[in-house]
Amino acid sequence: MHNNYQTIVEETRDSVMRITLNRPEVHNAMNEQMIAELTGLFRSVNEKSGLRCVVLQGAGKSFCAGADLNYMKAIAGFGFEENKRDGQKLAALFKAVYDCPVPTLAVVQGAAFGGANGLLAACDMVVAAENTKFAFSEVKLGIAPATIAPFVIKRIGEFGAKELMLTGKRFDGKEAEKWHLVNHAVPQEQLPEKTEQLIKELKTAAPGAVKATKKLIGKVTESTDMDELTNYTATLIAQLRASDEGQDGMAAFFEKRKPKWVL
Repeated sequence: MHNNYQTIVEETRDSVMRITLNRPEVHNAMNEQMIAELTGLFRSVNEKSGLRCVVLQGAGKSFCAGADLNYMKAIAGFGFEENKRDGQKLAALFKAVYDCPVPTLAVVQGAAFGGANGLLAACDMVVAAENTKFAFSEVKLGIAPATIAPFVIKRIGEFGAKELMLTGKRFDGKEAEKWHLVNHAVPQEQLPEKTEQLIKELKTAAPGAVKATKKLIGKVTESTDMDELTNYTATLIAQLRASDEGQDGMAAFFEKRKPKWVL
């Protein structure tokens, strides 16, 4: 466990890194320090770390209530250039989460307002309590959900974004599941069990193949060059079939045994 953070807690055990937003007295609202600490930590996750999964969660009653009130008061006095720099820091955080080389899983309860939705949307998978309250409340404050939009709209699409972002309405976990903002909405008491189930599934998958598949998904969704894509995918499958994992995985299948990577 690393305790050199003031706003988050990081603990790595059994090849799983758990990052906990740790300002429960303000429902884990984000301030400048939390943004910097999270960005640095996610950027430090590398492919050789032996991690199989990163779990992002909030201490106490809520996942994250969006921006801290004192932070918002300070921002209100910013000029254009200061505001732009602040926006770039938030955007960099969401991109650091999105670019994490190992699978990321957000565990959400209580509240997820404003920028909190950028954090969870940038994760690969999201599990939420059914009674969680969500809102893209920016339009109620005269602003827009700008920095979170690329990541949220990837998840919920254009017309889901139009209803949720233009109204700024509050909605619960089941509606978030309907819009695909979250993968699974479960009763609060089932949140730990559902989280562990997904982690267990990830641990039965070959770590190198999982990282390659995450890159593959990104490549396919970003590229519009079909010739480039077909060459990339043919090369990738050849590389993975010849890899130690690929050879052991196929041998394990035919020999009816577990592959070496299953913990």
